[in-house]
Amino acid sequence: MAKSSTKANSGKLKGESPIKVPPLPPGSDLPTSFAEPQGSGGETHQSTADAALTMTTQQGVPVADAQNSLKAGPRGPTLLEDFILREKIFHFDHERIPERVVHARGYGAHGVFELTDSLAEYTRADVLSTVGQQTEVFVRFSTVAGNKGSSDLARDVRGFSVKLYTKQGNWDIVGNNIPVFFIQDAIKFPDLVHAVKDEPDRGFPQAQTAHDNFWDFASLSPEAWHMIMWIMSDRAIPRSFRTIEGFGVHSFRLVNAEGKSTFVKFHWKPRQGLQSVAWNEAVKINGADPDFHRRDLWQAIESGDFPQWDLGVQLFDQETADKLPFDHLDATKLIPEEDIPVRIIGTMTLNRNVDNFFASTEQVAFCTANVPPGVDFSDDPLLHGRNFSYLDTQLKRLGGPNFTHIPVNAPRCPVMNFQQDGHMAMRNPIGRVNYEPNSWGAEGGPRENPEAGFVSFPAETQGNKQRIRSETFSDHYSQARQFFVSQQPIEQKHIGDALVFELSKVERVDIRARAVSHLRNVHDDLAATVADGLGMALPDAAKATRPTLDLPPSPALSILGNGPDSFKGRKMGIFLTDGSEAALFTALTDVLDAEGAVWEVVAPKIGGVTLDDGMAVAAKQKIDGGPSVLFDAVAVLPSADGVQMLVKDGASKDFVSDAFGHCKFIGVGANAKPLFDEARVPPELDDGCLPLAKPADAKAFVAACRALRFWPREMTVDLDAASIKKS
Repeated sequence: MAKSSTKANSGKLKGESPIKVPPLPPGSDLPTSFAEPQGSGGETHQSTADAALTMTTQQGVPVADAQNSLKAGPRGPTLLEDFILREKIFHFDHERIPERVVHARGYGAHGVFELTDSLAEYTRADVLSTVGQQTEVFVRFSTVAGNKGSSDLARDVRGFSVKLYTKQGNWDIVGNNIPVFFIQDAIKFPDLVHAVKDEPDRGFPQAQTAHDNFWDFASLSPEAWHMIMWIMSDRAIPRSFRTIEGFGVHSFRLVNAEGKSTFVKFHWKPRQGLQSVAWNEAVKINGADPDFHRRDLWQAIESGDFPQWDLGVQLFDQETADKLPFDHLDATKLIPEEDIPVRIIGTMTLNRNVDNFFASTEQVAFCTANVPPGVDFSDDPLLHGRNFSYLDTQLKRLGGPNFTHIPVNAPRCPVMNFQQDGHMAMRNPIGRVNYEPNSWGAEGGPRENPEAGFVSFPAETQGNKQRIRSETFSDHYSQARQFFVSQQPIEQKHIGDALVFELSKVERVDIRARAVSHLRNVHDDLAATVADGLGMALPDAAKATRPTLDLPPSPALSILGNGPDSFKGRKMGIFLTDGSEAALFTALTDVLDAEGAVWEVVAPKIGGVTLDDGMAVAAKQKIDGGPSVLFDAVAVLPSADGVQMLVKDGASKDFVSDAFGHCKFIGVGANAKPLFDEARVPPELDDGCLPLAKPADAKAFVAACRALRFWPREMTVDLDAASIKKS
């Protein structure tokens, strides 16, 4: 799309006031039941009839500000005395039993991390210092909004959490497949999740943001709109856990032996390349195989095709941080890789599936506060809230304080302290002494170690205690715009399509209008596309605290610009009937095997087919249960007699029409045309449909499949294609 011609893309505002809570829209007054007394008789409570409702704590204490946690200065650390933050998150953490409140649907695997580039110059952490050292890991991938029984292909953020069992204790990099987040302050997390979850009166929709509550929250939260762009992109419907990036989201610190601090952001880069699916395809995958991502990871590891990610870091000092055009402590911002390159320092390989899903994947407990000596925290207020929150969640879910005694959570290094007893204790201190300091000498148990122990970086901080949002957090749209202009045209179209779909499910017209008003601050072409798709007038732009900067594109933000260069690890569906050509089938599977790809035979019957030379071939999928959405590309190779049977079968016609509509590469056998005609796939097949008439054609077909999708086709099969033809 063309760049916006607005003139409000440069300049700075001075002396901005702290972020204010926006007023409630007309007609959205809280119900009177929210003001009912909590006690038992006799109390005098404020009535909604004679005064505005005042928010209170569970103890009835009026709340002046529920948008910002208590900090030491605008950019200072969050203070432990903030009882409002503590109570709000404490209650939120205990809302569900026993599944996780968020990230309930997850899947995990074991593996190993090997360091290839030492960061000893920057950190005391042994795991990041000793080249060649291998560290055991456990990784859990997840969706965020759905429950344990939801489907894998929901449009959602994917959790990407890594537990490294280092020699200096467990280190948890608790991240996502998106490098930014919806909110800037942890005190807003309960509100975000309440808004995104199923609506409480009706209990639906499940694992979806396409409803009034979420978009009401988003349209009243300007800080969310960078993240909105990411979740409306194809990043939110990945092809596989194996094809997503992982991000630590926050800025952390590395601290070296001399006590010097360096800021760091963590990245996991998939060696499999980035890849997503089409939205229509995701909807159908959820019906055909709601465990699509789980099955994919399990089968890849079982087959020995171990997924790998490179660990990269962005390192920068305080001077560099001060020069950035945004605040790196703001979790709604990222640092473009073109500005601070990602330095690759090691590789993680997932090489073992779990022995028992519950024992490992369900009971694993991650916490952002689990860091080894040499890794420390920045003053990101969202990170501070997460550090504070996770222990509450683990106490509720796992039944007591001894969850580190569960094998998947147990450190692989010695654990020595005086903590004892409690629910499900599997170990206790041995001997007479269970306290410190003590005078029992060698029998007195462990002692503090100032040289090897964790020491917090002595960051200087000052400021008044106040609930405030730093002015440096107030640019909400510049990076949202940068993300959009960094996408290739087809990716931009998908963002527009997603926004139209989501907002079309919103019943209140005023919420739709508010949402589109934010888009006008991101990109006028996108706002116009969405307004047109909704059949509404283009609203005025939402009021912004700062003008949107026209930042340069960042190629690293595009999926299509960072895809794989092979078909390795991808899956081909080969549709056969009795009498299909054996020589062609053999040639195709040989090329796929050489490529490192996976293939499955789809047939009219699960018993398989007999080829023209008498060879029996077993089927992995019956056509009714093996639709083309389960594959990255398909080859349709029926015999002349077999195709006459297929043209009468609805599932067979859907197989080719869906593959065509989802822009997949299709190998077209010599006898396949009647099926394509009956499925009403255009007879003038495009360059994404390649002939597979003879064995020699197999090599060229598989080579073409390395591009994964033939996206130009979408311009011919999608009603909304006109939205980007002009771009």
